[in-house]
Amino acid sequence: MCTVCGCGAHQTVANEDADHKDPVHTPAVGFVIQTADAVTHTHAHAPLRQGVRRVQVEQDILGLNNQYADKNRAEFAQRQLFVLNMVSSPGSGKTSLLTETLKQLTSQHNLAVIEGDQQTTNDAERIRQTGVPAVQVNTGKGCHLDAHMIGHALQQLPALQDGMLFIENVGNLVCPAGFDLGERHKVVILSVTEGEDKPLKYPDMFHAADLMILNKTDLLPYVDFDVQRCIEYARRIHPEIEVLQLSARTGEGMEQWIDWLLKNQKGVTGSENTNSVRVASHV
Repeated sequence: MCTVCGCGAHQTVANEDADHKDPVHTPAVGFVIQTADAVTHTHAHAPLRQGVRRVQVEQDILGLNNQYADKNRAEFAQRQLFVLNMVSSPGSGKTSLLTETLKQLTSQHNLAVIEGDQQTTNDAERIRQTGVPAVQVNTGKGCHLDAHMIGHALQQLPALQDGMLFIENVGNLVCPAGFDLGERHKVVILSVTEGEDKPLKYPDMFHAADLMILNKTDLLPYVDFDVQRCIEYARRIHPEIEVLQLSARTGEGMEQWIDWLLKNQKGVTGSENTNSVRVASHV
């Protein structure tokens, strides 16, 4: 069981790959990695030892996760990958934002996506419709991705070099905040159909994120959402957090998001291609 969030208690997955039997290192969450063709890996973490104090177990879990995250970071650096961990609560429009982003970038950049959900391959299939490869990680009862899962998923993307890797985490504003995946930035997406006080309710996530995207701004005339108050709350938690406002549905504000990606990617890969990608509106 994950002592950070309690997910994965009693979860098991059959047919563990004999080449990937690991010691106790992360939550006891079974997960399945799927490509477009087939299930490629099933895995179950070992149960926690009895009698170990909760605090110590949590430290062990996060410490060992960080070791896997460091390995991922080294692999990302070797491949010159700009990696984002996209986090939000369910229903924020995270997948819609991602698909629109890929459409704007795919002709000029090497792209791939790792999708995290408890069940189904629905989001990965939506991503693949853009022509971008996607690996689905089903976490079962687990409510977040961890660095070990990302390392396994990355093995399914051997050709990805000098590009962008988007990790769409499980919809949850609690547990993903504590798990480093080796990413360059956490990007938290908050839709205007949610409460403007989310940064105060879930401070760890907004403190961990470098960028907050306010999505579904086309709905502002129809909802009771104070944009400036939300930004104030976010910067009360994280004074340096950057904020973008956009609508993935209409395309408004997408150009600023694409520019942010290209600017920050250049700092990782050293790419000189800083030309803005033409952004179309999708009504």
